Amino acid sequence: MSAEVAEIQANAQNRYEVTRADLPLSCPMPGMSLWNSHPRVYLPIEDKGYAKCPYCGADYVLKD
Repeated sequence: MSAEVAEIQANAQNRYEVTRADLPLSCPMPGMSLWNSHPRVYLPIEDKGYAKCPYCGADYVLKD
């Protein structure tokens, strides 16, 4: 039996809350549709608790 993963629409929001389970963090995230997005880039969020994607400007906040 396979588990279904909910697809996250890429570039649909300006702010995403992520947890340590989402690390390493990339934009677009693994569950996002890539066909209409930018190349995947890994974002260093661990030190400051936030990161901004240089391609789409999405803000990511690490929520513990």
